[in-house]
Amino acid sequence: MAETVHFSTLLRPHRSLSPVGFKWLIRAVLLANLLVALPMYWLGAWPIAGFCGLDVVLLWWLFDRNYFDARRSETLTLTDRELVVERVSPEGEREVQRLEAYWLKIYAGERLILTSRRDRVVIGRFLAPAERARVAEELQVALAAMRAPRFEHPWDNEP
Repeated sequence: MAETVHFSTLLRPHRSLSPVGFKWLIRAVLLANLLVALPMYWLGAWPIAGFCGLDVVLLWWLFDRNYFDARRSETLTLTDRELVVERVSPEGEREVQRLEAYWLKIYAGERLILTSRRDRVVIGRFLAPAERARVAEELQVALAAMRAPRFEHPWDNEP
């Protein structure tokens, strides 16, 4: 017998700068550095040109690290029996934790904590506070609906 999925969501870190925007940012920084570095080189202050190149390399590396870190994700799936939390690290490592749905409690504050008997899971560490609150509310609603099912009877639809 297949279990009913009452709630499912994929959580990913938000990145405000798209890869296309990143390319334009690097182009603008390169242009600005060339406008500063070339006159300095011609005036004999050639070390400044090297430092201008270093800041572009550093900016590139920092954004590359940022986009790499954004590959992490968490998947929450609430069924009749359990809440499955599947985490994927930026390196691709998977970790699955299972919490019994009947005993599940949600604590939303600075962190979003899910507990079930002895088990405790913190989820959405990379989310903004408003996003954590939204996920907690949606999960709470799904949990309440799962615990208090509404059955449709033929006589409910009679005129």
